Amino acid sequence: MVRHRYLATCPTGVGIYLAQELAQLGAKAVTEIPTGVSFEGGLGLAYRVCLWSRLANRVLLQLGTMHADTADSLYDAASGIDWVAHIPPSGSIAVDFSGRSSGVRNEQFGAQRLKDAIVDQFRTKRLSRPTVDLKAPDVRIRARLQRGVLSLAIDLSGDSLHRRGYRLDGGLAPLKENIAAAALWAAGWSSGRAQEQALIDPMCGSSTLLLEGALMALDRAPGLTRERFGFARWGGHDEGQ
Repeated sequence: MVRHRYLATCPTGVGIYLAQELAQLGAKAVTEIPTGVSFEGGLGLAYRVCLWSRLANRVLLQLGTMHADTADSLYDAASGIDWVAHIPPSGSIAVDFSGRSSGVRNEQFGAQRLKDAIVDQFRTKRLSRPTVDLKAPDVRIRARLQRGVLSLAIDLSGDSLHRRGYRLDGGLAPLKENIAAAALWAAGWSSGRAQEQALIDPMCGSSTLLLEGALMALDRAPGLTRERFGFARWGGHDEGQ
């Protein structure tokens, strides 16, 4: 089994509980970091986390980190990745870029340089170049530039995992589903606990706590009703996992 390095992003303060959840799901080398929780495992584990994590926002397959602080070094760093292995023929991409440096002061410009490197690689190999689709790409690439270090990753989750699909119209300031789940996790609520005690929320608002509590009590995967995950059209996807 090939072992990959992943990053599960989450809201501030949720990392300590997400690390516990990932360990329960079978993740190895689990480490809480400022941007979330990093962990290791095979593709099957990544798919399991996408389906079962109640606390994560996204699951990113980490492609590597490299030094880059100028537009040209961004291009060169991205050119070192085998994008043909990740992007299907005639597929679509989106590049989400965050961070700045002395040579890259605009995030949109940084995303453009990375996109150029990807497209040029396909052109050099005489393959059909990928198109850009910002809303529903086949492959979404996450790039973060911090202190001269560029991190590149493939977003395996697609839409944020906190969106379960059951909320059609929330209130003015609805509680995010994974934050509600984190509060329940911290309180020790689980399917076993539900057999012994009732969960009561006298100020329920849009009922997020109660709905998340019900999903946990039923031991129902929060991603069960999602229409698609980000890995579905990724070139490295393995349906056998």
